[in-house]
Order: sequence, then structure tokens, then C-alpha cells
Amino acid sequence: MKIENQIAQAISAALQALYGVEAAPDTLQLSKTKKEFEGNLTLVVFPFLKASRKAPEATATEIGQYLQEHNADMIASFNVVKGFLNLVIAPSCWVSQLNAINATERYGIKAVTPDAPLVMIEYSSPNTNKPLHLGHVRNNLLGYSLACIMAANGNRVVKTNIVNDRGIHICKSMLAWQKWGDGVTPESSGKKGDHLIGDFYVLFDKHYKQEVAALQEQGMSKEEAEAASPLMAEAREMLRQWEAGDTEVRRVWEMMNGWVYAGFDETYRRLGVDFDKIYYESQTYLEGKEKVLEGLDKGIMYRKDDGSVWADLTGEGLDHKLLLRADGTSVYMTQDIGTAKLRFRDYPIDRMVYVVGNEQNYHFQVLSILLDKLGFKWGKELVHFSYGMVELPEGKMKSREGTVVDADDLVEEMVNTARETSAELGKLDGCTAEEAAAVSEMVGLGALKYFILKVDPRKNMTFNPKESIDFNGNTGPFIQYTHARICSVLRKAADEGITLPSEASTHISLSDKEISLVQQLAAFTDVVAEAGAQFSPALIANYTYDLVKEYNQFYHDYSILREADADVKTFRLLLSANVARVVKTAMGLLGIQVPDRM
Repeated sequence: MKIENQIAQAISAALQALYGVEAAPDTLQLSKTKKEFEGNLTLVVFPFLKASRKAPEATATEIGQYLQEHNADMIASFNVVKGFLNLVIAPSCWVSQLNAINATERYGIKAVTPDAPLVMIEYSSPNTNKPLHLGHVRNNLLGYSLACIMAANGNRVVKTNIVNDRGIHICKSMLAWQKWGDGVTPESSGKKGDHLIGDFYVLFDKHYKQEVAALQEQGMSKEEAEAASPLMAEAREMLRQWEAGDTEVRRVWEMMNGWVYAGFDETYRRLGVDFDKIYYESQTYLEGKEKVLEGLDKGIMYRKDDGSVWADLTGEGLDHKLLLRADGTSVYMTQDIGTAKLRFRDYPIDRMVYVVGNEQNYHFQVLSILLDKLGFKWGKELVHFSYGMVELPEGKMKSREGTVVDADDLVEEMVNTARETSAELGKLDGCTAEEAAAVSEMVGLGALKYFILKVDPRKNMTFNPKESIDFNGNTGPFIQYTHARICSVLRKAADEGITLPSEASTHISLSDKEISLVQQLAAFTDVVAEAGAQFSPALIANYTYDLVKEYNQFYHDYSILREADADVKTFRLLLSANVARVVKTAMGLLGIQVPDRM
């Protein structure tokens, strides 16, 4: 049992004995003592003044004396600062706490049972007309990390992706390839398929803008020119042919999408993310239409005179939502309803989490209401994991203009920068070429992932590649290097013939820094639980940084292998080993690997 829980139980008993107050241990305001005061845990006594009928200082002193008298093995001493009771916990308790952590095989991770809740997490959701970019990187990293965190909290997790593989934007790339591609393929061009198709999407926009400009010069307004554009009319006709099942259009569509999927898979592998099930909009939009028409028959939706189908959400404080256009074609909402239908058929979902940017907040508010009306049991409790946009120091990105930061280019740049920075600092000294490449990949991706995940997901953020690869400060490389440093210490201990026992001796004195480290290790289980409850990988990231920062101060101030007292040396090695273990587990929840050598 955690020390905090043991102390809370002791305080609960003290309050009952002293004042007849029944206070459940988990309701007590117990926190880590502030650094400027002596103590390890602090109790706020103000809630008990009415029962004690004494001043805050007197109440705190009375509780402290009772605790010390009845729990001498745990409470070494106490002090009172106004209405705050600061408790100094006996060193033996902290050693016992470390021993308990060391004995727990998968510390911080709850086992997943067959009857655990099933959480489905949707992330990535790319379009097949362009490669993944920096915005997708944040989405994928958040989604994958969230899946790891939910699994660590004992949930069964299904990672899923919905690929937007149909629509006018797809036809734009296809039409541009037919007109100006000259039969080029990924093989003939030497380009990844998603990059090749993205080039044609940009090319379409370039020709379209030239066409609109030419029509404006003939006296049309911008709106008239856009409506009269022959190129856009061709794209719309291609979409109509696609929906009608035209053989040639479908052949080109399947071929080009195949190129894109091969490119996506390569990017996903490099980012270290994966999926258990992939759905495609081309397979779900008809299911959505069917579900909407079913809702129409039940009176959940209504049809306008022009034939379009709508949902009246004014009763929920919203407006009227279009679900099928007058020509019978579907909208995004229809596709999401169809995807939900297929998912619910495939899995017994208890909770559905959509990892989608905050510009879609209204969309998911509406989707939740519609799914509930249509009978999906998890519809009302659907979670929209709404995250902020990611930008670069120089500003926003635009896909149509080809000014996005490509995910593949970004990863390559991060790995190259990691290699150069590591080499300059001597971090790769003694590494073979293979080891240096592996470490560079680990550090480059670790820097990218950590920099993105340490930010509160709800906030917009600016990604600065240079800041992210720094071996000091709140960065991935700083944490990775600390893990490698601890591994080096443990290797040296093994070389000296030191075998770590399963337990350290409780008959030693500890420094404040050592106690603080054990206390931080003990908090890991709560941090994992809180990260799951709040859907926030940032809590894991910043906890790990604080733990590593504290360990580095300890490493600087105290000797480990040169410590003369064998019991103290053993404790410090065991403490180091468990810091490394928690760092590895925590970073794993962020999808980040940590090197053993660096």
C-alpha cells in the first residue's frame, strides 16, 4: 500500500478518536509538503476546526501528537505552519515503499481482463489526396499515446482509423494526374505514392486559380468565375461518375489510392503508430445514408420540399442539420453515422473516442446527439478528444498551396539533426555505425514526439524543431539521455560483480532527495490514472521530466558506486533501477523509445 494511503488511514482513525469525525481516507486533503517546509506530507486541518473547537495551530498539533504516539513506526516527527500539519515520514517507510515498487512486475500498468470496458479510439483520419503533414503528426501521436494510456488503465482498446478516400478533393488529384501526369507512377518518378498524389492536388489548384483569374479578366466576378470554371466542372462530373460506379474512373481511383496507402503505411511505421481496424469512407457513406433514411421513417429526421433530409436539433439548443443533399448525396455527418453503424456491428463498444482537432467541436456535438437518437448506446457519451492546432514559428500551413510541413520530411530532418547534435556532444562516441543510426532515430523521433505530447492537448502549439532537440531542459533527448546514464551506472555495477537484491535494507538513513525520488515514483500510478481520466498524455510527459530532473540532481549530489556503506549503495542502485524502469514505462505510454546506451 502507498505511504499516502497508510497515512490517510491513520489520520482518519485519529480524527475519529479525537473528535468523533468520520472522514474517509480518500476525502482528506493530503499533499506533498512544499519544498520550503520540513516534511513529506501535509494535511490541511481547516475542515476539522468545527469539530475540534480549537484554533488551526492547536488542532494540527493535537492531530500530529496523536499520530506520532499511535504510529511511531511511520511518523518520525511533525511541525505545524498555521492550519497545515507537516508530517516527516520515517525513512524505513520510504525504503519499504521502494521495495514494494521494485516487487511489482508491471508497475503503473493495470492488467486488462476479458470483461474490461472496450474503448475504441479513432485517430489519423487522412485524406487520400495528399501525404500526412505536421497536423496529422500531432493527431497520430496523441491518438496512439491515448490508446496506450487507456490500456494501461485496464481497458480493452481498439485503435481505429477512418480514411477519407472519396469526394471532390480526391477527384481533383485524379483529374490532374489524367491531364498532366503523362502516366507517371511512384516507381517511374522515384517518389512515395502519397507525395506524388499530393503534387497533383497542388497542381490542380494552380491550374484552377489560373482559370479563375482568366475568367475574371473577361469581366466575371470571382464567385462567377469559380462557378463557371470548366476544370471544377470536370472534377464534379468525375465525382458523379465515381458515385455511379464508372469502371474507368473506379480503376484510376483504386490505382491511385493504392499508391497513397503504401505511402501512408511507410509513414505510420516510421512514426511507430498502428491500427487494429481501418474503415474507408467509400464503404461507410452508403451505410450512413441507409441509417439516415431509417431515421426518416421513424420520424427522427424530416425531408424538405427539395428532397434533402435534415435533423431538427433546436430542442437541444442547436439548429437544423443537413444529412442528405437534395440530389441524395451524403455529407460528412452521414459518413460518420455509417462508420458508427459498422463499428458498433464489429465491436461491443463501451466508449468511443474521436481524436479530431478543435475546429470540429460542433460536428461532434451534433454527431453525439444523432447517434443517441438513432439508438447507439455509446452515442450520448461519445468523447471528442478535441486538440489544438499545431503551427511552425513561421505560421500556418496550407495543403492546396503546397506549404504544409510534410511528415516524412519532418521526421527525416529530426533524425538528421539528432545525429549531428549527438555527435557534436560526444553522445555517439564508441557506438558502431548501426548503433549510432538506431540512437539517432530514437532521439530524433523522441524529440518530435515529446515536444508535441508535453503540451496540454487542448491548446494550440508552435512546434520548434531546434528547441525540441536539446539535451537539457524539458525535452525528449534530456529524458532519453538520463535513462542511458542510469543504464550505464547499472552496467558498471554489474561489471563490479554487484547483484541487486529484490529488497533494500530498511535500516538506513535517507537524504531528502532520495525520499523525494521514492515519493515521485510512488505517484506514478496516480499520474497514469489521471492521464486516462483527463485524456492527457501531457500529464505523463511532464511527470517524467520532473522525475528525471530530480534524479539528475540526486546523481550530481550523491555518490552511487563509490558509496562506502554497502546498504546505502544497494538502495541507491535499486532506486536508480526503478527510476529507469518508470521512465521507460512512461515514455512507452507516449510511444517513445529510450536507449540503453548513448
